[in-house]
Amino acid sequence: MDALITTLLIVALFALLGSGVWIGLALAGVAWIGMTLFSSRPAGDAMAVTVWGTASSWTLTALPLFVWMGEILFRTRLSQDMFRGLAPWLERIPGRLLHTNIVGCTIFAAVSGSSTATCATIGKMTLPELKSRGYPDGITIGTLAGAGTLGLLIPPSIIMIVYGVSANVSIAQLFIAGILPGVLLALLFSGYIVGWALLNGDRIPAVTEHTTIAQKLYASRHLIPVVVLIALVLGSIYSGLATATEAAAFGVVGSLALSALQRSLDWRTFRDSLLGATRLYCMIALILAGAAFLTLAMGYIGLPRNLAEWIATLGLSPLGLIIALACFYIVLGCFLDGISMVVLTMGVILPTVEKAGIDLVWFGIFIVLVVEMAQITPPVGFNLFVLQGMTGRQITWIARHSMPMFALMCVAVLAIWYFPVIVTFLPQHMKL
Repeated sequence: MDALITTLLIVALFALLGSGVWIGLALAGVAWIGMTLFSSRPAGDAMAVTVWGTASSWTLTALPLFVWMGEILFRTRLSQDMFRGLAPWLERIPGRLLHTNIVGCTIFAAVSGSSTATCATIGKMTLPELKSRGYPDGITIGTLAGAGTLGLLIPPSIIMIVYGVSANVSIAQLFIAGILPGVLLALLFSGYIVGWALLNGDRIPAVTEHTTIAQKLYASRHLIPVVVLIALVLGSIYSGLATATEAAAFGVVGSLALSALQRSLDWRTFRDSLLGATRLYCMIALILAGAAFLTLAMGYIGLPRNLAEWIATLGLSPLGLIIALACFYIVLGCFLDGISMVVLTMGVILPTVEKAGIDLVWFGIFIVLVVEMAQITPPVGFNLFVLQGMTGRQITWIARHSMPMFALMCVAVLAIWYFPVIVTFLPQHMKL
């Protein structure tokens, strides 16, 4: 019976998604069908209570603020200055300016919780510059697609906030746990570029000019505003002076102030950033509300408990469970965005994960990593959509050149499994 109910709900979900219904409404529609057909509780009453409870969560307030901060940076000169500060330091490393994709995304990820905003912002700076200097499109776009996902892993992260709310885990602990895995993934990406450059040295443009240490240091002044903003947001959290929500507000005020000081903020930019953040958050909030209702419906039907019991009967080791969940999320990521994946499945997956004795903070970082993989898997890879719009290339072409980054993310998942201290070291030594 459970298999029949699950199949029916999955078919209904994909039918609604395939018909073009918004993801949030599709999730709520499937929940309504499930509660109406297989539960005695009135669906309307349950939906009203659940949607209100989700929308009124104070913790979730950090989400629109971080989105707004990213929109401000996306539209002002702060992001452009970052490229000018980085470029001189990379001229002697194999791959040279290709590393601006990795370093730029790593830095920008620390002030923007969105993978899409990170990919689009850095791409607008680096793609035209790298193309004009003769760097190959394949490696340029492929590494950007992968590095853009660092916006999810390096704090502050929107997906970590969503997971923290869904799993009742400290968002501050998740933020600090993501630092070392984020640095590890960035190093893996840069290592790949070094290896590729050594094997394809003839495809890397020659250095046209060399800068002195003094010139490098002088160019680094452009990084000061971004570093100040990072210190303001993350420093306020890790020092205990602010919660994640308060730090997000600091980030918005700080980005507005820095943009105003640089004279890159005007009324139009302010309005467009606010409207862009509002549209994006409304989409996210609708998905969260629909997924919360679906989670409640599955709870009344009994699917989470039965699924957990079924997985437990398989006798999977913790590693087997992680591998199975990784495959599950990667496949699911071909059809849903990361936020939908997290809020839709947490009610089902968490009891099984807890029963296996897996730390929920570690599991949150694992979830972020596999969601990152989904960002570059067709047909619903958000980073692929962003890059397609920016470059005019086919999604399949972009996805093909992103596959090495996908493989490196798999290596990162194995690394944090065999060496969990990569995730747990900072949370254990920095009690927040």
